[in-house]
Amino acid sequence: METSLMRRIPRWVPQTLAYAISAASLVWVFYGFPFHDLIPAIRALDWRWVSLGVVANLAVYVAQGWRWNTLLSPVASLGLWRTVQAIYIGLFANEVLPLRTGEVIRCYLLAHWNGLRLSLGFASAAVERLIDGLWMLVAFFVTVSLVSGVPEDLLLFVQIMGGFLVIGAIVLFWVMAHKQHAHSIVRESSRWASTLRHVVEGIHLMGNPGTLIRTVFISLAYLVLQVLSVYALMKAYGMDLSFWVAGGVLAVVRFAIVVPNAPANLGLFQVACVLALGLFDVDRNDAKTLSFIMFFALSLPLVIGGAVAVLLTGVNLSELRERAKGGLHGSGHRGEHLPEA
Repeated sequence: METSLMRRIPRWVPQTLAYAISAASLVWVFYGFPFHDLIPAIRALDWRWVSLGVVANLAVYVAQGWRWNTLLSPVASLGLWRTVQAIYIGLFANEVLPLRTGEVIRCYLLAHWNGLRLSLGFASAAVERLIDGLWMLVAFFVTVSLVSGVPEDLLLFVQIMGGFLVIGAIVLFWVMAHKQHAHSIVRESSRWASTLRHVVEGIHLMGNPGTLIRTVFISLAYLVLQVLSVYALMKAYGMDLSFWVAGGVLAVVRFAIVVPNAPANLGLFQVACVLALGLFDVDRNDAKTLSFIMFFALSLPLVIGGAVAVLLTGVNLSELRERAKGGLHGSGHRGEHLPEA
């Protein structure tokens, strides 16, 4: 029934909703914004801190490639360059396409460049996101301990998200410990049940305790680099806020953009950034200005790096998206050959 319902929803509906959220968010941010102050604010930036923020943000995804390889090491020995290339292509897709299509593309590329099942790529990405969510939860509650007056609605939202993350962690460990039981629950013959069985198998294959512990600690380094990029851009703008505050801002923004939306999270990113900075008594106009500075400083290098990574494949992004969708519908089959970079 769920599958038939999804098929009845026109493809334009999710995209229209994503763009509507983006437009409404931008209207909220632009309202009363002093545009005449934006160019002088950019000129006044300390570009040494901007450079540090950009480099730290680019390094984030090298750390993600290292983590992804570590997570999959019980299954296959992967090359770091190929994994990082897949991540950057996925990031590029997320910057120019709605609804985080890049997540599917990066899993497709990793699977097909290394002869793995696509469902294994999805399983590893799900474990990554679960670990990231748990670290973000820690960062958020550190923030709560530093400030007073955190909105109750925000606390409730994060607590609900935390509940889902805890449930996800319990399910993950149960699947790793009870392979046969997990398979028996999804033994139906439907296509989606077959995909889920492959995902369960993938989680079980990755379920090496030592590997998971290393992945968790690499995820901490991945988080610290993200916080460093936010902190550096705050310093570039002249804000005297601590590294812990940067972590709190990052956590709020990441929780806010968890739902797939417009390309590059445009609009929703700015709103989340303004609201997060407001928790630390940052002036509303300063918060809006910094939200745009952060958006462009963090997004443009990813667009450039991702475009280069796509060019090295010899295949354009539209074709990659179609191949990834074909692989998704094929559930776990190896796809067509892609040129070597």
